[in-house]
Amino acid sequence: MPTLQFKGKNIIWNHHLSVPYHSLEEIEDLHFQYEKGDHKIIEGDNLVALKALLPQYAGQVKCVYIDPPYNTGNEGWIYNDKSNSPLLREWIGKVVSKEDLTHHDKWLCMMSTRIKLLYELLSDDGVLYVSIGEDELGNLITLLNEIFGDNRLLTVFSWRSRSKPTNAGDAKYRPQKVAEFIVAFSKGDPEALLFNLSAGKDRTYPHSDDEGEFRYTTILTSNLGVYRRETMRFEIEGYTPNEEQRWKAGQSEIEKLNETGRLIFNEDGVPMWKIYKTDEDELLSPMYTFLHPDITGTAENGKTEVNKLIGKGHGFDTVKPVQLIKYLIHITTKENDVVLDSFAGTGTTLQAVLELNAEDGGKRQCLLVQMTEASESEPEKNICKNITKKRIESAIKKYNFDSGFKYLRVGSPIDPETMLDGDLPTYQQFAEYVYYLATGGHLADKSKVDASNHFVGMEGGQAVYLIYEQDMDKLTRLALTLQIAESIVKHSPGKRRVVFAPSCFLDEEYMTAMQIEFVSVPYNLFERKNNG
Repeated sequence: MPTLQFKGKNIIWNHHLSVPYHSLEEIEDLHFQYEKGDHKIIEGDNLVALKALLPQYAGQVKCVYIDPPYNTGNEGWIYNDKSNSPLLREWIGKVVSKEDLTHHDKWLCMMSTRIKLLYELLSDDGVLYVSIGEDELGNLITLLNEIFGDNRLLTVFSWRSRSKPTNAGDAKYRPQKVAEFIVAFSKGDPEALLFNLSAGKDRTYPHSDDEGEFRYTTILTSNLGVYRRETMRFEIEGYTPNEEQRWKAGQSEIEKLNETGRLIFNEDGVPMWKIYKTDEDELLSPMYTFLHPDITGTAENGKTEVNKLIGKGHGFDTVKPVQLIKYLIHITTKENDVVLDSFAGTGTTLQAVLELNAEDGGKRQCLLVQMTEASESEPEKNICKNITKKRIESAIKKYNFDSGFKYLRVGSPIDPETMLDGDLPTYQQFAEYVYYLATGGHLADKSKVDASNHFVGMEGGQAVYLIYEQDMDKLTRLALTLQIAESIVKHSPGKRRVVFAPSCFLDEEYMTAMQIEFVSVPYNLFERKNNG
């Protein structure tokens, strides 16, 4: 399998392992209707944020969509990954321009660390989508082959991002770049991956009559952006969709559904589509690698949507259309899957999830990560708070989405140096972290964490315990004692026990007999065996 060689590769290839875990701090004043949804908007460097998400979401994300810099030389992105390497220190903080002879090397260094963490976050049947232009398309595919393994490339989608060519300068004498690409990779065997090309897959049919089992689903969809079609707001049986809705099909098809008894008005007078189980095979539609503009919309549509929600002057010249991201999420996910975007920008991915959930009744969870992009010249700049969050909050209000989100910020490192300085995580934060260190997985049932009994969780034949308090004075006096050990053994009969504690007062013979492994806090935190 071909591999890429680029400056800094030997330095950066395993750099993600040395990035310390950080806490994720909730900013309650910036939450919005979080009781209605489990979505998260995370402010901070995306490399650090992805590492911080591992304890909770490792192996849990079904769909990752990212829209990184295309590295055209006109984007003004800055390489900022911290390293002790003289080469990388020389790169930090400098705008990557077209004249920079190492701009491909810098881009590959930046991408490789993040893709490795995204790989860890993906579920075994998860899919990664990466939007990209011509400049780095070849490099990206080779890089992904190297990280994901050979034969994991699903396809390369192409879509028309611009509806009109430019006539500026001598552009009319050169090929017009109106297409962009989406590279799709599967973490598992691509042959085993089934795309959701039918609205009826994995559905239940709670009703039945003489014709068979059937279900009801919405026959209306959003009348927004590129899909704003007033001709599809016609009247049927005295009902006309409101301005922000339209019928899913043309008038002749809707009339046919009405005539055949497949259009039903519920108790609230809302039209519903009656679909029989035997009809579902007819809904199967082919998936082409060229995505038609009717499906995706264009970048102009994406920008129009953002302007409508938060006004102009946001600084984003190109914005992915909601319909494009919604299509990718729809074909990849089921109703309860997790979706992640670590180059969130204006937050298009979360709006796409909100729309899709509203349409099919799903409860997909979306995680967004966005940097502030503050600099010496703009110290107060905060794209995550002032654009990403603002856009999603505005969308929820404008389109009446029954949902909300939590706003989090990357906090302090969870490492020996920081802890010894007195900056301590909460018990819950630390519990999730040590569980991940011990098992390599996320703590699924957080409700069973019991600080009073030092219990964190169990995985297979192993039980994890944490003797800890968020108080430096108390922490220096805590230890694994015989009394605590006896209660732990009684609590987890037949299990191997991993106990994280500041110190241990037990001898090796007893520890071996009781199947107890002691891990010193904070000194041995990074001696991870199962997930290195």
